Amino acid sequence: MKRFALAFTALLGASQLMSSCKKDYLEENPASLYTPQTVLVDSLGFESAMAGLQSVVREQYTRSDEQGLLGMMQEGTDVAIPGQVQGAEIPYYNYTLLNAQDQAASVMWSWAYRTINNCNQIIAGAATAPATLRQGYKNRISAEARFFRAYAYNFLVTLWGDVPLVDAPVTSPRTDFTRTPVADVNAFIINDLTTAIPSMFNASKAVSGRITQGAAQQLLGEVYLRTKQNALAEQVLQSLINSNQYKLITARYGVRASLPGDYFSDMFIIGNQRRNQGNTELIWGVEQQLLVPGATTNAQQRRMWVPAYYNIKGMALADSLGGRGLGRLRLSNWVDYRLYTAQDMRNSKYNLKRRFYYNDPTQTATYGKRVTGLAGSDTIYNITPYTTKWNQFDPSDTFGFGTIKDITMMRLGETYLLLAEAQFNQGKLAEAAASINVLRTRAQAPQVTASQITLNFILDERARELIGEEQRRITLVRTGTLVERTLRLNGASVTGLTDKNLLLPIPQTSIDLNSSGGLTQNPGY
Repeated sequence: MKRFALAFTALLGASQLMSSCKKDYLEENPASLYTPQTVLVDSLGFESAMAGLQSVVREQYTRSDEQGLLGMMQEGTDVAIPGQVQGAEIPYYNYTLLNAQDQAASVMWSWAYRTINNCNQIIAGAATAPATLRQGYKNRISAEARFFRAYAYNFLVTLWGDVPLVDAPVTSPRTDFTRTPVADVNAFIINDLTTAIPSMFNASKAVSGRITQGAAQQLLGEVYLRTKQNALAEQVLQSLINSNQYKLITARYGVRASLPGDYFSDMFIIGNQRRNQGNTELIWGVEQQLLVPGATTNAQQRRMWVPAYYNIKGMALADSLGGRGLGRLRLSNWVDYRLYTAQDMRNSKYNLKRRFYYNDPTQTATYGKRVTGLAGSDTIYNITPYTTKWNQFDPSDTFGFGTIKDITMMRLGETYLLLAEAQFNQGKLAEAAASINVLRTRAQAPQVTASQITLNFILDERARELIGEEQRRITLVRTGTLVERTLRLNGASVTGLTDKNLLLPIPQTSIDLNSSGGLTQNPGY
């Protein structure tokens, strides 16, 4: 099984299948690995292929085989430290162990190329589909696939640098891949997005869960930032904001609007997360839900972010405390104690849980009292401050393995932060301050002035706004700040971090199997 997951050549063939089920691409007949299950000649075939592609995309952050996998994007950065570790995340805070056999890097590399090959299949199919299929539909389905291809390549070049560029379906085994320079991959990504945007639906017309123009614009803005095309980034991000397709949440809404809370926390409550549920801020979300009675997806976000408070005598599993987490990571001391001002809504008890009270009525001596006086591991993964964005509880799954909460991939709050970054990079400090103050006004936090705007301040504000949502490693690598910020703000939890870790190791198995090509390793691995 692992040889398919790790091998670069095999994963390209396996990704031909329009399905996320690993057993589907482990059939005994290898020839089937290069034969798509879906015939792309009509809208039903394309919709089936798109559903398969979205399933593969979803696996990026919903894989359960390595429960610590999500930690690679948070631990070993400025915002998080290890909690109750599972294994896959360890080399991402003990960088001395990060090498070419790394499991997490291999999983993510494989995911990206499976996604890309599924995209290539749809794009090629749309180009050759019969004339009986409307051209507008073919353009739109191709545009959605181009978005996901651009998304996967942006992920790859950010974390690995030069990577193989595969722009057509792989229909037979290949061992001749070479690394394409970042500049060429960047041009490919930008072309995909600028080609896709005119053919995509806007948010008012798109079906729930499908990619819109706004998502492509946001990704294009981020790519322009990474490639230092700041004026273009500002232009596309401002256009997205001015489109009036999205609106910041500034008032209570949804299923718990009459209960204690605030409007920032409302966005992250099950039943409120989607646009058709009132979330006007959402640009792209990965939808998750009960598939059949008692069945859930097995993403690990809650297990990562919610502590194992129920391990403390006198504490019982509770919906109000987020369900059953494992505390596989905890917020850094910088986030816990220095990041927020007291009045910032994003620091409210509804968004960052800091105080715990004994809630087990059978323990009469402690019931209702505040939990204090703990030490050691109890304050690392049992009782520790945590973001409530991943709180969830399914009464049919008290063990807490399943995940029924949507993943917020893009929202308008981040658009303002990306815009501020583009403006700062052009020396437009007053404009950058104004962009950030839109969010600080919403959060009821003190306003900032142009003189306070630095890249570090913008990255601080990203943590305040997006903790638990953004994949922090990607942001810090993209901005070239991983080493400096991690060592300055969270250095006590990190070992061996150097500039070489700005790029991840290419899986050695992929290099070894690529016997006819020149798939070289990144320096230092």
